[in-house]
Amino acid sequence: MSTRLAGLVRWAMLAAAALLLLVGGSSATLAQSASPNDVARFLAGLQPSEGSPLASAAGERTWQRHAATMDAAWANIETRQLGKIRAWSASELTAPSNVLYYFFSGPDFLYADAFFPSATTYVMAALEPSGPLPSIGRPRGESLSYGLAQLRSSLNSVLNFSFFRTREMRTTLSENTFSGTLPILYIFLARSGKTIDEVTFHDINEDGSLVAAGAGMPRDAASVAKILFKGADGKQRTLYYVRTDLSNGGWRRSGFKAFCESLEPGDAFIKSASYLMHSNAFADVRGYLLERSKRLLQDDSGIPVSFFKSEDWQLRPYGRYLGPIAVFPDNYQRELAEVFRRGKPQSIDFGIGYRFRPNESNLLLADKLKIRAAER
Repeated sequence: MSTRLAGLVRWAMLAAAALLLLVGGSSATLAQSASPNDVARFLAGLQPSEGSPLASAAGERTWQRHAATMDAAWANIETRQLGKIRAWSASELTAPSNVLYYFFSGPDFLYADAFFPSATTYVMAALEPSGPLPSIGRPRGESLSYGLAQLRSSLNSVLNFSFFRTREMRTTLSENTFSGTLPILYIFLARSGKTIDEVTFHDINEDGSLVAAGAGMPRDAASVAKILFKGADGKQRTLYYVRTDLSNGGWRRSGFKAFCESLEPGDAFIKSASYLMHSNAFADVRGYLLERSKRLLQDDSGIPVSFFKSEDWQLRPYGRYLGPIAVFPDNYQRELAEVFRRGKPQSIDFGIGYRFRPNESNLLLADKLKIRAAER
């Protein structure tokens, strides 16, 4: 090889390396400089703010196809479920609390907000990790199109059936380009009309206090993602997504119970919870919710109705109780069937829970009598 040719080859290699550094650097800069709210809107298929570092990417055909698909999906779920749920909530969930406890939630802020839109603090708890801050870079070399398609796939079950399939969720949230629950939370917040102000990571001490994720510790290994956001009313709200084991052993070992006790008693929401609190392995968290909740809204996968003492709770059934689906054959509740038979339940025009068809779904609204009487 001639000296001149060798020089040209070396120049080409250096130029290519420089280009790779430039592209990689610009991707990293893009990911770091975009605000959490712009990232949320981008992932949700909503236009980022004017002047956002993501504005040019939102002009790409890949993102525009993603946005059109998301628009269609949200138009469908808004008509089929969310609008109807908000109307039902405004009529039936009067005098809501400021705090909502949603255990066994996964990243399902969508239904927490639809049923309890006036809460100012949301405490969501599940086994799935929050993951790192979502990045629009390409850390694994996949195309943006592929990453966005993975996100849409992760949303399929909750948008079509109102719940996440647990095993499917754990696989998709760990293997996706946008990993963890944060990307899904981002999308639900953005599509619910929220503006994300700040996202921070924390751990919980034994006394329930939060401590910022330690230096040198990956933030996605932290147990708490804290999201500050605003709704259309401009009021500051807080969402705590807590990765924790809610079985008796996990409940006793962690500081999560003490953390919840540092907040005021509030409302509780349970949906598509795999009938876990039918088992004594979850007796502690079951007892806690019964003790601390002012109001509890659940489908039949939540706390068995036999644990609600008639002197403590007013029970109002809605929809139809047809028993559990075939996956959970041992969780039929005769007492709940009797509550629905004698309670003359009002119908609901939306689907919710494992029996997601409108004419098959059930809800039980339990108000704690002493608390409600004191409030009046």
